[in-house]
Amino acid sequence: MKRPLLGRWCIALLLGSWALSGCSNSSSNNSPNGGSNSGGVVAASPGTLTYRNDNARTGQNLEETILTPANVNAAQFGLLFSYPVDGWVYAQPLYMPNVFIGGQPRNVVFVATEHDTVYAFDADGGGILWQRSFIDPGSGVTSVPMGDIGCTEVLTENGITSTPVIDPASGILYVVAMTKENGEYVYRIHALSITTGNDVIGTGTVIAPSIPGAADPNDGQGHVVFNPIRHKQRAALLLTNGLVYVAFASQCDVPPYHGWLLGYDVKTLQLVATFNDTPNGDDGGIWNGGPAADAAGNVFVITGNGTFDRQNNMSNTNWGDSFLRMTARLGVIDFFTPFNQQVLADNDLDLGSSIPMLLPDQSVGRPHLLISGGKEGRIYVVDRDNMGGFQTTDDSQIVQELDPFPGALFTGPAYFNNTVYFAANHDVVKAFSLTNGLLSASPVAQGSAPFTYPGSQLTISANGSINGIVWALDVGIPVILRAYLAADVGQLLYDSGNALQNFGGGQSFMVPTVANGKVYVITGDTLSVFGLLH
Repeated sequence: MKRPLLGRWCIALLLGSWALSGCSNSSSNNSPNGGSNSGGVVAASPGTLTYRNDNARTGQNLEETILTPANVNAAQFGLLFSYPVDGWVYAQPLYMPNVFIGGQPRNVVFVATEHDTVYAFDADGGGILWQRSFIDPGSGVTSVPMGDIGCTEVLTENGITSTPVIDPASGILYVVAMTKENGEYVYRIHALSITTGNDVIGTGTVIAPSIPGAADPNDGQGHVVFNPIRHKQRAALLLTNGLVYVAFASQCDVPPYHGWLLGYDVKTLQLVATFNDTPNGDDGGIWNGGPAADAAGNVFVITGNGTFDRQNNMSNTNWGDSFLRMTARLGVIDFFTPFNQQVLADNDLDLGSSIPMLLPDQSVGRPHLLISGGKEGRIYVVDRDNMGGFQTTDDSQIVQELDPFPGALFTGPAYFNNTVYFAANHDVVKAFSLTNGLLSASPVAQGSAPFTYPGSQLTISANGSINGIVWALDVGIPVILRAYLAADVGQLLYDSGNALQNFGGGQSFMVPTVANGKVYVITGDTLSVFGLLH
């Protein structure tokens, strides 16, 4: 399918950053409102276009020149303004600088809700620029009531749960929405113009894969089929290899379900790659964070509780509780599975509760490392080039294994300046030094305030290798934004206290977005924006 043109496009290079400029206005059913420019500085940074800033999922923004340890404090930094939205938000806000809307460049923050709406806001306080809804109640199209699913994992409705992804070259935001359409449950992947919110590739593609296998649900002809109501699309989207990757796990662990990973062509939205991690077994959801990718195009996922064939070779077809390295077209080419995989599966101790984070190339030791963990609270350091397979007695085949947390690791690590940071469930933020490809056996620094469930997904802001700040959200009631000195997380720079008490509680696994002197925080059904007060 040929990609439709959005009017006439030209590409502008502004302040060192690519931005799409509409040479002529295209029509839109989503007219901007509240669009006065607030006087924010048009950013030169590349933005936050994917979950945790990059495909390695490091959580770091190394082009933050405004916020520093010297000015992030209670006297100079705080809540600036908030934007309400129409539903709860679990996706990380995305940030794109220099988007031409209304004839001028705007810094834009994008928010996706469980009410099946995507918003584009002026990131500097100038109001809503456009919003796009995927529901039409008058025609029988709504978000999915959680009562239909049989649990309240995301409160009242299921719409858009995962973090979208933006392709800056084409000006397209890819997003997956779940809807209930006259009694039928449907997932679609959409490609939206970042300037209008309109579909630019058809009207989206229905997600309905199948794969050879004996497991349920089955078409009776030897194919496992995808059942939308039993699957949740929580993991963030990944854009690489000319594909958008979409991962699925369960809705509240209600069987039958599987871990699916699908690859859609960025130009046509056609499904070109399909993977199911338990086609002859059960479960194995790919549920937290999002798939990661390296510069060579390898795709990495971590699976949760599920069937594993217990073979130390590539003859496995079921991959529960495993680290997987995959080709662009989703063939498994390497793996690591902990020796106690069956114990993990039997006791709901998935690996998949954390995310795969890929470290920058190491000059000493194994050059390509992956770090993650699971509900046991262990840290695994794995060689991405030789992941180690499976052993029945221990995990001595991997680079390193640590047990530094009192509870489960539901959140992913973050990386900056040869330091890896964690904030586990009911634990404090902890920093581990990275030397010659190995983590320190114990934290080299740690904070003092423990986080509520599930811990915190950390974000790093810095100007290159200086002025590093670790940002964390405690998602209790109220949500609390904290900032720590990256060089010593024992030094708390800022605590928002009760600043967000009027905006409801936080959502599990929420990630703050830091860009161009501001911090974007989701609280319930509100986007709250922090920055310098003067």
